Amino acid sequence: MDKKRAAISLNKLTPDLLKKFREAYPYGYQESVFKVTKPNGDFFHAVTLETEDAIYLVKVPVKIDTKIKDEDEDKDLFGGDSDDTIGSDGDDFPEDIAVDDDTDSFDD
Repeated sequence: MDKKRAAISLNKLTPDLLKKFREAYPYGYQESVFKVTKPNGDFFHAVTLETEDAIYLVKVPVKIDTKIKDEDEDKDLFGGDSDDTIGSDGDDFPEDIAVDDDTDSFDD
């Protein structure tokens, strides 16, 4: 006897099927998601759930990152201006630090 095949949304699973789903994917389904393309070109993401009498394609929500990669590089990660210059005209070497020619030597 062939098993029945059906597609169902995750939020429409019966309590019994939801329990089996949680048992099948105790650590989440992220690694098991695949894309299903319909004949009209539309698609959905799903995971499989097999029971004794059926094989289900469970439609799951997927968050797709649509952010362009280059936008991350343009962010100012250090909170300063986006200017590439280091320091400013007002930066001076502190006067209270003396230059000492009698430095300790680390020779062996």
